[in-house]
Amino acid sequence: MSTKVTTTGNSLAADLQSVQDLRAQFKNDPQAGVKAAAQEFEALFLQMVMKSMRATTSQDGLLDSESSRFFTGMLDQQVAKDISQTGTLGLAQLLETQLSRRLNGTAGQEAASISAQAVADLPLARPQGQGAGAGLQGARANQTKMDSPAVASGETVSTPGSPREFVEQVWPHAVEASRSTGIPPQFLVAHAALESGWGKRDIRNQDGSPSYNLFGVKAGKSWQGKSTEITTTEYENGVAVKQQDSFRAYDSYADAFRDYANLLRNSPRYGSVIGSQDGTEFARRLQQAGYATDPKYAEKLAGIINGPTLRQALIG
Repeated sequence: MSTKVTTTGNSLAADLQSVQDLRAQFKNDPQAGVKAAAQEFEALFLQMVMKSMRATTSQDGLLDSESSRFFTGMLDQQVAKDISQTGTLGLAQLLETQLSRRLNGTAGQEAASISAQAVADLPLARPQGQGAGAGLQGARANQTKMDSPAVASGETVSTPGSPREFVEQVWPHAVEASRSTGIPPQFLVAHAALESGWGKRDIRNQDGSPSYNLFGVKAGKSWQGKSTEITTTEYENGVAVKQQDSFRAYDSYADAFRDYANLLRNSPRYGSVIGSQDGTEFARRLQQAGYATDPKYAEKLAGIINGPTLRQALIG
């Protein structure tokens, strides 16, 4: 449940709704919007710092558990919020000054537009621990991107030329899938990046058109939708073997993420994957559930989740 940005320290996380709230606040009072945006950024920065500090200490004590780490993460988030509200650190004031200079140097609608873009570049946070790069989820593909006719209608989108372009294309759908699975959106983007080569090695239909199957989901006997046959690599006793397989085909990336989320939620084998908040653990649980036969699958996925390429693509 989102809390309006005008509340004083009661919001536990900046999510997609709070970003939209910030954008709306800029339209009504740009200067107040700048202040709120600066405080949100400082709070997220502090959460990253506290998460990194806790990662340096052992969490395998007698009283440590998933539940204790969950509530510790919530506490850290609230502390970060409180500090940003009081202005103790001073980072928010510095950011507010810099943003205000841009705001005051531009008039009218152009000023509101610049401020709204600054908000769009704010990270999105989730309440649980998500690894060192969790606070760097740049909202490059924000509500404007979700309202794009090409995305909404399922029209063909261009092959991304870079990881950043790939993230911009799929981020809104990752956010939606995150809401239904409890898995941070950047983990889902990383999984799609691994399976599709950042959108450059996506599965194609027989006529060469895109299948939008970003997650390499096979058709199977129960699949009632469209499908396409391709040559793929599977591992048998650790040995790579080429074979023909049938894969699901979709009309859009939105459909692909929706079906992927349904697969994780509805299949008992992926029960341990749902709600994963640690990138390495998410990758390990996927492999243990049998998502892929590659013996190094978890290692490869964790490498993307925790690696610099995704981090840089997220912050733009």
